[in-house]
Amino acid sequence: MYDYVVVGAGSAGSALAARLSEDPAVQVALIEAGPRDTAEEIHIPVAFPALFKGPLDWDLDSEPEPGLGGRRAYLPRGRVLGGSSSMNAMIYIRGAKADYDEWAAAGADGWSYDEVLPYFLKSEDNERGKDAYHGVGGPLSVSDGRSLHPLCDAYLAAAEQAGYSRNEDFNGVTQLGVGRYQLTQRNGMRCSTAVAFLHPALERPNLTVITGAVAQRVLFDGDRATGVAIVQDGEQRVIDARREVVLAAGAYGSAHLLLLSGVGPAEQLSAFGIDVVRDLPVGEHLQDHPSVFLNYRTDRESLMTALTGENVALLQEHGRGPLTSNVGEAGGFIQTRAGLAGPDVQFHQAPVLFHEEGLGAPVTHGFAMGACVIKPTSRGRLSLRSASPGSAPRIVHNYLTTEEDRASMVAGLRIVLEMAAQPALREVITGEFSIPASDSDADLLDFARRTAQTLYHPTSTCAIGAVVDPRLRVFGLRGLRVADASVMPSVVRGNTNAPTIMIGEKAAAMIAEELESEGTVR
Repeated sequence: MYDYVVVGAGSAGSALAARLSEDPAVQVALIEAGPRDTAEEIHIPVAFPALFKGPLDWDLDSEPEPGLGGRRAYLPRGRVLGGSSSMNAMIYIRGAKADYDEWAAAGADGWSYDEVLPYFLKSEDNERGKDAYHGVGGPLSVSDGRSLHPLCDAYLAAAEQAGYSRNEDFNGVTQLGVGRYQLTQRNGMRCSTAVAFLHPALERPNLTVITGAVAQRVLFDGDRATGVAIVQDGEQRVIDARREVVLAAGAYGSAHLLLLSGVGPAEQLSAFGIDVVRDLPVGEHLQDHPSVFLNYRTDRESLMTALTGENVALLQEHGRGPLTSNVGEAGGFIQTRAGLAGPDVQFHQAPVLFHEEGLGAPVTHGFAMGACVIKPTSRGRLSLRSASPGSAPRIVHNYLTTEEDRASMVAGLRIVLEMAAQPALREVITGEFSIPASDSDADLLDFARRTAQTLYHPTSTCAIGAVVDPRLRVFGLRGLRVADASVMPSVVRGNTNAPTIMIGEKAAAMIAEELESEGTVR
């Protein structure tokens, strides 16, 4: 019997479980479907694409996407301690101040920018030091990139030649501009939430980490969650929760588990013969960032040949060099039209070819430049495929199905072409690898439909105000919370790992406050 059972040891779950276990009077169980994070490809930053479609990847696919010509999108998610923070590009971005203020204005009390900033700062150990926007001394190392690839220098110079200003800190005064991203790295190696939060907590006697355990459903006694049914090594078990079950399995995983447990749209559940515990819009309002990459050939050395003995020594001895690259080293944020509260397009540049949804081999030296719609108005849905926990859910994002999203994507791609035409990039480009036929709206949109991919940022399937209250408690049920990217009322303008960690931090703080108010903390 545990006080808290946390499902999912990813970006939020690892932080949440580690923080809860700081109180020695609280017994915490953390359930993770995958194994320990021992694979070398996790920790060497540049190697993360090698994890795609491997044993540490949930390897999901969307349903045919109507806005992408009926293509299915590949949806990688981490199945390992650290979750997707163990296989992401390590970019540390919080999003725009307006994102959180919009949440609060819509009824998410306590989630305005000024109210969530302390939880970002609490996690952070930024090598640049402490100021109004950055913290030091937290478990999560945030550092400047150590690869500093010359192809990224050319990209940034071209962006400035095209009229876009440099921004040295996307998490500071303004998000707009171009620059190099700060990363969740420590001494040039990945600093996942498993490394940052979980590893230091593993020796605590009040924290039990259960790996290789697939959650089947949440168990209820009436309207109270009492535990989680799991399968581990082919054996069915029940992990009992004295106080709460907290789902932190991500925008896909948490919503899927709720549906399997009888929490979701009653009509859908009944169609699969699942008893309805609570009728809620679980799985609705799915949001994600669609991204499109243009690829160019070059005669300059790219990351394709980074794996050399010299570079291995640089990594091992100095924590520097090409093997520390997060691939998407540089980029930025812009507003493509007037009247927006924040940026609507984000750029990424990689000093290596990045094509076929990240699954294409870098067959020649080249580089990629991407445009991503970061304030999408398209809404998708996650639903059941069957009542079997072993069946993947049905996922459709409806990428690029609204006029606003198509306009942002077309404008963003046109700017990428404009950057490629600047002297700094013309000097290094030797040919085209994969780009639109022209800069016409029709050709840009056609290219987007044929090549768009996820930027790995699904959110909002258990949103505050729809499925959970501002304290992340599932409406109408006791002893059940959700604490991960699924609770975002809308996706933030930028990479979602840092905001998801913040959600784990804030959830832990709210739970601790409630324990203290009850007088149960010793």
